Amino acid sequence: VQLQASGGGLVQPGGSLRLSCLSSGFTLDYYAIDWFRQAPGKAREGVACINSDDDNTYYASSVKGRFTISRDNDTNTVYLQMNNLKPEDTAVYYCATEAGRNCGGGYRDWGQGTQVTVSS
Repeated sequence: VQLQASGGGLVQPGGSLRLSCLSSGFTLDYYAIDWFRQAPGKAREGVACINSDDDNTYYASSVKGRFTISRDNDTNTVYLQMNNLKPEDTAVYYCATEAGRNCGGGYRDWGQGTQVTVSS
């Protein structure tokens, strides 16, 4: 199982980025998928999750209303649209499969992350 997050970069406060999560060797639709982030000196933080069964989505309070998680089964990709970015969103972002088809089961696999830096 290999996951690859991409789409990060440097953006000014208030800007937007869209992260992509691609897999090799398996179908993302079979799993609940999370985005989590890790900033230097801070604990890992779950950002968003999308169910496999019903595509219900869940967000951390710190990003609710600004971030949107979605999946495109045709391209086997999960996205994280991030709007109105803030400096505190600066972190390495990772996508991960969960142990089951619905969110809340814990991370199972994740791969290389992508750096997001929000700064003027």
